[in-house]
Amino acid sequence: MLTTDLSDRVALVTGSANGVGREFALSMAEAGASVAVHYHTSDEAARATAAVAREESGAATTVQGDVTDPDEVDAIFDAVEADLGTVDVLVNNVGDFAPRHWEALSFETWNRVLDTNLTATYLCSKRALPAMREAEFGRIVNVGYAGTEKALVYPKNFPYLVAKTGVIMFTRMLANDTTSDGITVNCISPYVVENSDEFPDEAPRGRWASFDDLRQVLFFFLDPDSDYVSGENVEIDGGWIPEAL
Repeated sequence: MLTTDLSDRVALVTGSANGVGREFALSMAEAGASVAVHYHTSDEAARATAAVAREESGAATTVQGDVTDPDEVDAIFDAVEADLGTVDVLVNNVGDFAPRHWEALSFETWNRVLDTNLTATYLCSKRALPAMREAEFGRIVNVGYAGTEKALVYPKNFPYLVAKTGVIMFTRMLANDTTSDGITVNCISPYVVENSDEFPDEAPRGRWASFDDLRQVLFFFLDPDSDYVSGENVEIDGGWIPEAL
């Protein structure tokens, strides 16, 4: 399994108290990174994740905040910088999911899905960039969704699909805007992961994506030798074809 040396690196993973974000944070701690475990409401879970990460790397902290609010994003980064140092690796993992027909969604839910997936990615990346540019090093990894590169849409879960398409567009734009800064910006887009709340009837290759499948791509993007790989989107879908649904 791929890995890379993240000693002396500080990593912030948004929404890392549980699920995929937790696995990203712990895998980077295993590779030696100092890890900031971000949460919005899951305080106890975040502290438990940070405790495990601390056993691996020796340095971890928790940070609380709403990543859709510019002031709170500033506070999140201020706290990480005070506790661990400037952020070298940012994983934009937060993103609400609302698998219902678009007409059944409340206005608040519609906005929350768009904001947590796309606006949060923009705000956190913007806040991380100055220090990365000054250091002439940075890794930003965004989390998308398989199929949205093709502007995949259905009446069910529509704002999520639109937001994830925007995440891929943002990834490519930011990669182009950082070509001279020592920063890479890439996207991991899984289909259905092993911890999903909802599973389709059939799994590609007889199984759902594992956390290890996602880690493989994460460490490829983080490796120093991948410094010419930027603006890319890797779909982790086992060969799923969205149009077949």
